[in-house]
Amino acid sequence: MTACKPVRALRSRLLAAALAGAAMLGLAGCTGSEPAAKFHALDISGVDYAKGFSMPDAHGQQRSLADFAGKVVFVYFGFAQCPDICPTTMLEMAEVKKLLGEDGDKLQIVFVTVDPERDTPEVMRAYMESFDPQAVALVGNAEQIAAMARDFKVFYEKKPGSTPDTYTIDHSASGYMYDPQGRLRLYVRYGTPVDQIAADVRQLLQGR
Repeated sequence: MTACKPVRALRSRLLAAALAGAAMLGLAGCTGSEPAAKFHALDISGVDYAKGFSMPDAHGQQRSLADFAGKVVFVYFGFAQCPDICPTTMLEMAEVKKLLGEDGDKLQIVFVTVDPERDTPEVMRAYMESFDPQAVALVGNAEQIAAMARDFKVFYEKKPGSTPDTYTIDHSASGYMYDPQGRLRLYVRYGTPVDQIAADVRQLLQGR
């Protein structure tokens, strides 16, 4: 009989330890803390640049980030005569909106032209209409575009063509994403699958 007492004592200590551990887990669950969000795009939360913008759109209205409060905002720099990267990105972002279903209207696409010579307001209205009627094109002058590009750390450079009108423009191919509170959160690399972008947008809409 006495040989069983150490066993019973050990069981009691193990049971007490298990209950204490469960209590600690329960306490941790009650603190309201959640695991940090894991995004597919590059998380750049807290960076000290690109805190906003102000530029005329293709309808002549001055637009700023505050105009889209409550939405996830995707900002992209490109030009209408871009042969592949720009139209591919716009098509993919239109697909992202479809994947979001009823939340599609909570994603705002903002396209900033880096080709003010050819991308007139008329050109940009037609260009954006072909992808997403709710998308906004920003059409500034050369100085405004250069200033915004510097603020976003975006590269672009005019490359001569065979004639003065057939030049092209090398430019950064990734986009930037703001959360509904107007905070810059994500750097979306070109080629990120649309389902992954949609998943990131959902997280931002959920306040992650």
